[in-house]
Amino acid sequence: MAADIQALEKHLLNCKWADDVEGPAWIVELGKSVVEGAFRDALISPPSREIFAVRQSLADPSGLSLDEWFEFTSSSSNSTQELECLRLVLAVACLHAFLQINWTGPDLDIAPTDVLSIADDQAAHITDELVNSKSIVELAYGGEPAYHLTQSPFLLRVAKLLLAQPFQYCTSAIWWKTRAWIIHEHILDDSVAPPEELIPHLKSWSKDISSEADLTGRILLEEGLFYHLLSQDRTAAELFVESARATELEYELTGALGKRTKFQQNDITQLVLLAESRKRESKSSPTESATDGTPSSQPQNTLPETLALNDDTLLEQTQFTSSSSAAPGSRLGHLDPSSQPPLDPLDQCILLAMCLNIKNTSPAHGLTAEQMAPYVDRVIAHARNWSVHTMALLLRSRLEANRTRTVERSTLQLQALVDQMSTADSAVSERLLYIHDLALPSKWELQRELAHRYLSLGVVRSALEIFERLEMWEEVVRCWQSMEKPERGVAIVRDLLEGRKAEADAVIARGKASTAARRQTLDAAREAKLWA
Repeated sequence: MAADIQALEKHLLNCKWADDVEGPAWIVELGKSVVEGAFRDALISPPSREIFAVRQSLADPSGLSLDEWFEFTSSSSNSTQELECLRLVLAVACLHAFLQINWTGPDLDIAPTDVLSIADDQAAHITDELVNSKSIVELAYGGEPAYHLTQSPFLLRVAKLLLAQPFQYCTSAIWWKTRAWIIHEHILDDSVAPPEELIPHLKSWSKDISSEADLTGRILLEEGLFYHLLSQDRTAAELFVESARATELEYELTGALGKRTKFQQNDITQLVLLAESRKRESKSSPTESATDGTPSSQPQNTLPETLALNDDTLLEQTQFTSSSSAAPGSRLGHLDPSSQPPLDPLDQCILLAMCLNIKNTSPAHGLTAEQMAPYVDRVIAHARNWSVHTMALLLRSRLEANRTRTVERSTLQLQALVDQMSTADSAVSERLLYIHDLALPSKWELQRELAHRYLSLGVVRSALEIFERLEMWEEVVRCWQSMEKPERGVAIVRDLLEGRKAEADAVIARGKASTAARRQTLDAAREAKLWA
């Protein structure tokens, strides 16, 4: 029986499984495992072991690049069509497993050598350390090195190798290739231009799914986030608007009378975002019901904790006193600002992307924060997905970081978001459901942000622990100096001078150096700074 490629591809793209895929049982089972987040089951299955078999002719492959290790073929596949399905499913498994360990958590229960099929005479040469170090080197692109503390980079490298194979039947491979490139950009020290043919090919293929409103909205949103990553904000803004149009999201930033403090006597016009999703037939997330979109009876701890403000002056949220705020003739005039209906998670992703775009295209001052806040508040009001709610809470934390009355919640919320990465309070599939539709930072970026936040508040000990974990030794020295223990800082500087430690920034700078002479110059400058 030939595989139902279109159904399989759709379920992979939507990260939701339905038992309507026809084809060989092993392909169906693999696809289901990947969508449901059971990556270990998928990557150690017999078909997977054949795909990831290191060539028998290579007694010692350690000196060769990873693309020379594999043929990516399988005897389980009776046709080119089945082989393409297998390659695509395993590429998605590797990509999402990489996101799990570096972005959403919890920790992964599989190592690179568990995935590989290695002959006995090769086992002595192939280790997890070798495979990951080769992957980091090979993931350098456009003169930008990959972050050396990335966990299991082999998964991203092998996903890109699989997606670089020819695909005749699984046409959605171009979308997954774009997703892999976006993730790749995040682990580079600075963004670089992607291959020129990538976006045009994606635009050409996206015409085939123009009848699918949500998939069209997703592809436009992800393209916009790609341009946002490359700092092409005007193009990104246009794509976000097109995405909202594709999903039929109605939204309007307007004003309504209300109060923001507990002792406020007179109502003042407050910014509010009115927004409404189109009615969808089926539920969008495991944490919401299928009919009215309200949270289901599942435990609320499956979503990130939303910390209360608990301030003696500010209200938890703006209290609107008018039941209508839309301009005359608006299609959203029927919405009550204080009681708006829940939005579809995909529409929430679009609003958060628009919020980020406001920040990038406006000066850094209080008015910009005031303009961004309604978008965040509209999403936080109805928590419907783990990753979407995490992103909304992170944006709120950043907006509140510079205000005296909110800085405490801002910091505690950021700490809670970092802590939740190591928990298993929600399913892996739930966390990955909208991961490609958000500008969610990696674990190390989130930890670095938290450390700097702690340092700005004088919580030096907590900042020190994070900086040590991220190998940001210069910041560690600053912390010891603040704690009046300069001898500890001196010991670290001596370790850096004698090569027992290497600072993350220095490792990255050496990776960018194109020649040995340039590396020598950088090392000399670095040594001079350390002596100073």
